[in-house]
Amino acid sequence: MTTHRDTDGQITAALGPTNTGKTHLAVERMLGRSSGMIGLPLRLLAREVYDRVVRAKGAAAVALVTGEEKIVPKSARYFICTAEAMPLNLNVAFIAIDEVQLAADPERGHVFTDRMLYCRGSQETMLLGAATMGPLIRELIPSAHIETRERFSQLSHTGPAKLTRLPRRSAIVAFSAESVYAIAELMRRRRGGAAVVMGGLSPRTRNAQVELYQSGEVDFLVATDAIGMGLNMDVDHVAFAESRKFDGRKRRRLSAAELAQIAGRAGRFRNDGTFGETADCGPFDPDLVRRIENHQFAPVTKLQWRNPDLDERSLDNLLISLAEPPDHPALERAREAIDERTLALLASDPEIRDRTASMAGVRRLWDACRLPDFRKVTLDAHASLVRTIFMHLTGPAGHLPDDWLNGHLQRLDRTDGEVDVLAARLTQVRTWAYAAHRPDWTADPEHWCERTREIEDALSDALHEKLMQRFVDRRTGALMKGLRDEREMLAGVSPEGEVTVEGHYVGRLVGLSFKPDAQGRELAARALRSAAIEALRPEVNRRLGALARVTPDEIIFGEDGAISWLGEPVARLTAGPEPLRPAVTLVGAEIGAAEARARARSHLERLVSQLAQARLAPLLRLRESANGDALAGLASGIAWRMFETGGALPRLDVSEEIQALSPSERRALRALGVEIGEHMIYLPALIKPAAARLNSLLRAIHAGDTRPAWRPAPGLTSLPRDHSRSPGDHIAIGYQPCGPRAVRFDILERLADMIRDARTARRKGQFALTPAMTALLGCSLEDLRGILGALDYRRLQKGHPPEAGPEEIWVRRRRTPRAAPASPAAITPDTDNPFSALAGLSFAPPPARRVPAGATKRARRRRPPRQKAGS
Repeated sequence: MTTHRDTDGQITAALGPTNTGKTHLAVERMLGRSSGMIGLPLRLLAREVYDRVVRAKGAAAVALVTGEEKIVPKSARYFICTAEAMPLNLNVAFIAIDEVQLAADPERGHVFTDRMLYCRGSQETMLLGAATMGPLIRELIPSAHIETRERFSQLSHTGPAKLTRLPRRSAIVAFSAESVYAIAELMRRRRGGAAVVMGGLSPRTRNAQVELYQSGEVDFLVATDAIGMGLNMDVDHVAFAESRKFDGRKRRRLSAAELAQIAGRAGRFRNDGTFGETADCGPFDPDLVRRIENHQFAPVTKLQWRNPDLDERSLDNLLISLAEPPDHPALERAREAIDERTLALLASDPEIRDRTASMAGVRRLWDACRLPDFRKVTLDAHASLVRTIFMHLTGPAGHLPDDWLNGHLQRLDRTDGEVDVLAARLTQVRTWAYAAHRPDWTADPEHWCERTREIEDALSDALHEKLMQRFVDRRTGALMKGLRDEREMLAGVSPEGEVTVEGHYVGRLVGLSFKPDAQGRELAARALRSAAIEALRPEVNRRLGALARVTPDEIIFGEDGAISWLGEPVARLTAGPEPLRPAVTLVGAEIGAAEARARARSHLERLVSQLAQARLAPLLRLRESANGDALAGLASGIAWRMFETGGALPRLDVSEEIQALSPSERRALRALGVEIGEHMIYLPALIKPAAARLNSLLRAIHAGDTRPAWRPAPGLTSLPRDHSRSPGDHIAIGYQPCGPRAVRFDILERLADMIRDARTARRKGQFALTPAMTALLGCSLEDLRGILGALDYRRLQKGHPPEAGPEEIWVRRRRTPRAAPASPAAITPDTDNPFSALAGLSFAPPPARRVPAGATKRARRRRPPRQKAGS
């Protein structure tokens, strides 16, 4: 291997924390030379620097050399490489090694140590890295001139914060793909989305994700520690979701210097940055925070080293030379890397031994063993692939068979699947891209380089789209960006109520309410509502205007008081000053003009009032008559009480008042539609389904009952009593509670007629139960007994209906006289109730019936005929 150990070129070490412009300085110095090469720690960073140099010097002058990608024009003068892929036989004027502190890394450190000690430019060499490398550089490279650079901006600690409370332009750092995906999913649900950056992404996917973040389409970046290696993004805050990572052998806590390398991504040039903890990361120790803020870290004391002068004369000599220890105390023999372990495993294979009898065979095997383990599989699986490749390379053809290589690529040339599947395919493609870029591994390197690049690009684009679908709500992001920029956005509402903003469907206008298409996400719902409000206001005002002109036939009242128009809810009934005058509350329409809302609400209240006047006209006439001159005395009081109870009274509650009514008062009540029955005083018109439903609904709303309106099935003569509802609720729908059941008013009177007819056929007012009675009520015999008991009847003789044996005989109970009303002087009239004075009136008993002279004793003893119901 050719080295540049003895050149006389200047050696400069530019050391300092992040955001000191070290990489920028090295690129500028390289471009000032006739030729140059820079070794970088990441393929992603190499691609970023390559694009920058191409813009400055043109594509023909710049080469990109990484393990999986080689773009090397014939006229290339500037080589942008990963550290492992640097072509060591080039003689260029300038060489720079970036992030030289990685020379202490257990996995890759020996590569950076080798480049730092042996790679030299003919005119200038620059070593870029952390200040912790200063003492060892002075010791190992005494001729180096060390420049310590200061950070352009301040880095300060802000403490822990919830993921949902992180500031915009934050990078959230985790150390596994599972953690990154989980956090990105949470940020999508709660903050609108996040871009994802991991070391395993292809440059194409990574650039697309970074552009997503840089453009402001999303405000958050979820990444691994890959962002700590010089990737330039506009990050204001770095939040650590974890402080421990798996380093290939064990899970360990990151050192202060490693945390500082990542935290230092916050702030750009002169803009200050902050860092803190979030998610499951515990609070940082105050001493750790102080060291990160002040960039004070213990110096590196050991560098990882592996013998660069390998003896390839035999397989055993190669293994021995790889194990050779360093000759300087500052250098430490690196632990076996994957290439060494693969070589040691294959060295015990007799067939491998046969094919490595020559130096060319040994070199070929070592070349194959240096295939990176992109797939992250077991050692045996990786060694098996390396063995297969070596056997092909040392076979008769001397290269990888086209059909074998094509078979592997065909299995990967698919863009279906989710994020994990696409990412796994990409890692496998990197293996074959590495093989394609080895000039002597294939018969047609140019073809296979192109083929692997096409597959990688297709998978990269598909992965980017999947990441977008999974972790970014592009619609919400665009709307949030428009709101943040305070610019006017193009919005509209279709005739079907579909609302669009900036071409995105954002929801639907249902009646007067906007229903955002946010699938329960709080942030998305707020963003969509805010973005759509300007488009909705004119349409809501138009609908309010139309609602202020609707006719009664155009609106529908729901069971719970909802008012629907054109099939959509627009308002609901609420308690008003009295049951028959409910108030109306609009559903939605908050963004409508106040005047338009008031007009629509007033119009709906008028329609409700008109509906009540039409369907409940008998009840309203009852109130008007009680307030006016149409009724007087007892009739007026009874009418008022009927109005207050919803149009009906049990006769037992007003039995004395009914007995005291004069014939003219009875006629006046009958003229108002009042039926004076044996058991109920009621308005038959209110039993009709439409009137009963509205009456029940309005009374429930006035009482604050939020349950749906109670409406029995049409045609029921009785129904099981609902003990969760009051007797007034039953009366409002035309049913009187009677023991276990509630019986419809008219059916109750028909039962009274049947009992009256049965009593006339027997002595002493007795009657027998008949099947006709249970058929009329639609109930069982046991329920009939309960109903009769509630109606003040008692069983006189046990038995059964006629068809089953002896009759069951019942009789009316002897009623207990009601307490005499208080004297007028003992009652204080309620001045607010014009009918309260009636409670203090006393009524003389009706005069005794006069018998004409000359009548017989039988006529004198004859009782007057019983009045039928309604008389």
